[in-house]
Amino acid sequence: MALLAERFYWPHMESDVEAYAQTCLICQQDKIKAKKPAGLLQPLPIPERPCESVSMDFIVGLPNTDGFASIVVIVDRFSKYATFIPASKECPAEETARLFLKHVVKYWGCHGTL
Repeated sequence: MALLAERFYWPHMESDVEAYAQTCLICQQDKIKAKKPAGLLQPLPIPERPCESVSMDFIVGLPNTDGFASIVVIVDRFSKYATFIPASKECPAEETARLFLKHVVKYWGCHGTL
């Protein structure tokens, strides 16, 4: 703005320059970040036995088949064994817990520490 103001002037110049700077890719890349840099990544501890640590995710947006429109994916982090469970389009926490008990704990037990 200061460089422009030395040579040019037009009404509402400051708001025009600000609007341009907000849409200019080069201006956005040159902006100084006002927040602290992120800290170092902290890896998860390596599990020592099966079912001590599991991860869970959902595959959504699938076509409806027999009342199921998503898949719950549960992976044992120790063995990398994955379980794929069909689920309804909207699967609330209570339903997810029931599916986890029915398809994972029933067959593999619950050996993790709480």
